[in-house]
Amino acid sequence: MRILITGHLGYIGTAAVPIFLEAGHEVVGCDTDLFRGSTFGRHPGPAAKVPNLGLDIRDLQPDHLAGFDAVVHLAGLSNHPLGNRDPAVTDAINHRAAVRVAAAAKRAGVPRFAFSSSCANYGASGEELIDETAPFAPLLPYGQSKVDAERGIAALADDGFSPVILRNATAFGLSPRLRFDLVVNNLTAWACATGEVLLKSDGTPWRPLVHVDDISRAFLAVCEAPREDIHLQAFNIGATEANHRVIEIAQAVADVVPGTVLRFAPGAGPDRLNYRVSGDKFARRFPHAAPRRTVRESVEELLEACLRQRPTPEEFEGARYQRLAHLNALIAAGRVTPDYRPVVLTRDRVEA
Repeated sequence: MRILITGHLGYIGTAAVPIFLEAGHEVVGCDTDLFRGSTFGRHPGPAAKVPNLGLDIRDLQPDHLAGFDAVVHLAGLSNHPLGNRDPAVTDAINHRAAVRVAAAAKRAGVPRFAFSSSCANYGASGEELIDETAPFAPLLPYGQSKVDAERGIAALADDGFSPVILRNATAFGLSPRLRFDLVVNNLTAWACATGEVLLKSDGTPWRPLVHVDDISRAFLAVCEAPREDIHLQAFNIGATEANHRVIEIAQAVADVVPGTVLRFAPGAGPDRLNYRVSGDKFARRFPHAAPRRTVRESVEELLEACLRQRPTPEEFEGARYQRLAHLNALIAAGRVTPDYRPVVLTRDRVEA
């Protein structure tokens, strides 16, 4: 298959590209590479070597998408802090641009569109285990943008165009474009750098979790599956048993990183985002691709990588690996516009 992956140079994309290539698919990317400064290690891996349309997703047209068998749409603003910065821009990118890309793919004759959504759509559902039939209750602009995008993309479905929605749990794990604004990754980095597992909430909220490689394999599975298995379907991506309270995640980190102590940040309190999600539907439909990476395995993997790279708290809490801080720094430097478009290269400016 010939597959376009938007956001192929991001956190998930740089993990997904090699998985698609190893499965024998031809991959083309589309990414403006705003996070090149977030590379963890020396190189972003195979994702940097595939052809890149190099366009902002807001500029994609049907001609750009002609000839593809599937579009995997990963590109977008990736979390609540980034989504809160400017809700109108969040809506423009995560909702309206996503629907426009799907519509362009449909006009270009692409038969399959896999959209990266989020379990944040469910909001604060509490202790109850919820599945894909649960009502949407997004608390913040990021979640609302994903809900609106799902609805707009689903409305495009017909006999020749099959959208499939993947609602990812909270991601974790090692990637060439690593993020440290994710709970497992952040707690591990703190433990490695300081000997402390620093909790920024009271530790009671539930989080459904999924490794970035398992997200990637899920997208591969829905691209390869028969149409009747995926057409107009939504799947929670994350193992049901991978729902953990934040304090449990912290304890897992403390167990792996020797000599660490648990500490609560000043002002740490309850977190409104609190939900437990069932991933059984995806596991039943695609048992070969069911999520399998555990938090403990990932902490061990992240610890080994952090011991090699030795990121400082200033790096993993600052503009290198925190997505909002990174983009704010690019805006302040005049390399990116406030709506996250790269500034055109001139004699007086460096390339974004």
